[in-house]
Amino acid sequence: MFYPLSRGLSQESRSLVKEVMMATHHDVFLLSHRGRRGTVAVLRDYILVLRYAVINGVAVALTAAAWQQGWVGLVLEADRTRLVELIAGVFLLGNVWCVQRLFAVSRELNALERRETAGTKVGEFLQKIQGRDAATRANLAAVLKIQLFTRIAPIRHVANSLVILGLIGTVLGFIIALGGVNPEAAADVSAVGPMISTLIEGMSVALYTTLVGSVLNVWLMINYRMLERGTWYLLTQAVAQGECQ
Repeated sequence: MFYPLSRGLSQESRSLVKEVMMATHHDVFLLSHRGRRGTVAVLRDYILVLRYAVINGVAVALTAAAWQQGWVGLVLEADRTRLVELIAGVFLLGNVWCVQRLFAVSRELNALERRETAGTKVGEFLQKIQGRDAATRANLAAVLKIQLFTRIAPIRHVANSLVILGLIGTVLGFIIALGGVNPEAAADVSAVGPMISTLIEGMSVALYTTLVGSVLNVWLMINYRMLERGTWYLLTQAVAQGECQ
């Protein structure tokens, strides 16, 4: 490979050129290997976020497929109460909140692993338990547990509110459906058509809002369970490191 470049050089110069080229190739290999290791380290540091991205990527793909089939548009058009849009908005709020907490837990796990916990809840816990007896350490660990899980509890409440909003839509749908029924006009053939139309419209609202609320509740709860598992892992690692001090 280096022969055309070394033509006309002495044997010692050729050997020097060969050594330089081999050293350069070795350095490039080391840099490439270190780059791959750096990428793996980043993925490992944010494994919770990566899992979230994979699961929600699949969910978004399924939602996009439903949109292409016209099912999402059908639901939106049938819901004259706009409750489906409200449910979707609440879900997005909870999902964004969940992502923020996932990043926060990942950062605290990374800080704990590198023993750079200054300015974090875990760091405060590790400082407080130094030189304390077993009972005090257990009480401080219980306090840390409350602090960590208090930060993620609202996401579970948001997920539960999706089901409640869906049930409210069910009630509204039945009110709309039954509100158009006039028993006195049941014998009038011309009035039967509008009553059936209102009945179908109300049932559509009831069923679609319940469906959307339930599906988005399951979606957000999957994300919450992922966050909850990461928080439990952070707690156990913090307690274990504190006991080893």
